[in-house]
Order: sequence, then structure tokens, then C-alpha cells
Amino acid sequence: MEIKKIKIACFGEVLWDVFPGGQRRAGGAPFNVAYHLFKMGVEVNMISSVGQDALGEELLTKIKNWNISTAGIQVDPDHPTSTVIASLDANNDAHYEIVENVTWDFIKVRPEDQQMLSTTDALVFGSLVTRNEKSRNTLFELMEASTYNVFDINLRPPHYDVNVIKDLLHNTQLAKFNKAELRMMLDFLGKNYSTENEAVRYLQDTFDLREIIISKGSKGALYANADDVYLCPAIAIEVKDTVGSGDSFLAGFLSKRFEKGADAQQIMQQAVSLGGFITAREGACPEYTLEDFLLFRDHHDAKN
Repeated sequence: MEIKKIKIACFGEVLWDVFPGGQRRAGGAPFNVAYHLFKMGVEVNMISSVGQDALGEELLTKIKNWNISTAGIQVDPDHPTSTVIASLDANNDAHYEIVENVTWDFIKVRPEDQQMLSTTDALVFGSLVTRNEKSRNTLFELMEASTYNVFDINLRPPHYDVNVIKDLLHNTQLAKFNKAELRMMLDFLGKNYSTENEAVRYLQDTFDLREIIISKGSKGALYANADDVYLCPAIAIEVKDTVGSGDSFLAGFLSKRFEKGADAQQIMQQAVSLGGFITAREGACPEYTLEDFLLFRDHHDAKN
């Protein structure tokens, strides 16, 4: 019997991260998730937009060379392809200047994308893409067409609106926070809490939200599914860089979440394993094969 392939759509920014010295890397949080889902054997559709310019053409070529479908990526003649200027401080930490009025601020609703979502296991998105009304309205329409919405909350001041975040959460089946974003969200809601479990339960009740993931870096991760809470320790690795580690963690989670028969511990093990695997490499989208990852996962599994 043929195993049904998992299908996931990612909506939002696809862009060039431009580093000191002019080096460019394909990026954008939803695209990073799409890249790793594809590597995990998932059928991926990236819904985004690039410009009718040299940078847009280069980006599409790069994505096609990875064998990732570009069918959902619109070409916009009126706005430039997105670039994010990355600078490094004295501690070698990266800071990003996110340029506005770029193509992914103006993603259109297309019937073919809505139709595709009716047969897709999940739609993944973040909050950055909602900074412009055009893409924000498109996202809400696509969420209506999807049966399982995954909100990867990436709060980047000043590019978000608390009321929009709340509206998105009310229409979400799975939300992912890191520890800082969890604190910010509870602050927005004026809620004090003494334990993580209490904070998670409050968000579940407030937004009628069944599933929540909290990624905690070196302290591992928490996954709440209704009343059940699962904890998973991080994998001890030598950190190369943390760019895109949360995106790979989410891709690992989703690649197992829709696998028939997978239990919560297996799902979380896949998530922390892929997060650790990518953190031990340079860049958000390094070259690797599924076999490379599985060797890493099973080797570290045996040590736990």
C-alpha cells in the first residue's frame, strides 16, 4: 500500500539575507520551514512573491535548483524582491534591517492557492507577513481555505500589531512560541503567570487553541496537546549558528506530526533533532540529505 505523502503549504516572506561583504543567502522564516520540510520528504508549496527583477530571477532559480516547487511564488512587476540587510555587532550577533514595501508585502489571493489548500495537511505562517494590509488580508482568506493553521509567532518590532496577532491565534490550530515570545504574549494580555504550564493553559483557554509548542533553545521544548503536556530535552551539540534553528525545529515537528502512528515523544524527538542538526551547521538552509539527518537523529536518540 502506498504511503500518502504529507502536504504542507508555507505562506509569507521569501527573500535574500545580505551579509557584510555582500554575500547573499536565500531566507525568510516561512521559506526556511519549507526548505526543511522538503528535505524531510514532505510535498511543499511556498506561497509568496518576488519582483520582476534580477534578484527575483536569481531567487527563483535557486529555489528551483533545490527542486522545491515555485508554482505558488508570484512575480510582481511593481515592487522589488525583498532584501534584508544583516549586520554583525561586536559579539558577532546578527541584526537585521527588514526593508518595507517589497513583493511579499503584496501577495495576492489566487484561486489555485485556495484550491490547493483544500487538500493540504497544514498552512504555516508567521506574523511578519501581516505588517502590510494586502498580504494580511490574503493570509486571512487562505486560513479560511485551510483546515489546520500553524502560527509560528515571530514578533519583530515594529512589524506587528497585537490585535492582528490575537485574530490569527483565534483561527489557529497549532501555535509555536519561543520563551521570549511567550512572555511578550502574556504581557500583551495583561496576564501574570508562575509556571510555563499555567501560561500555556491560559493561552489554550483564551484562544480555544488545542496545540502549543514552546521552543526553549538549550533547555529543549514543550508540547501541549489539549490536557497533555510533553517535555523533550535539547540535544547537546556544538553551536555553529542559531539562524533559522526555530524554523528547522518546526519543520521537524510537522514532518512527524502528520505521520500515521507517530506519538508525541517521537514528534518532539524529530523536532529537537532537526533543530540541533541545523544549529550545528552554518546558515538557515545548509545543504544536507534526509539520510544525513536520520543518521544524526538515530545516533543522538541512542544516547538519550
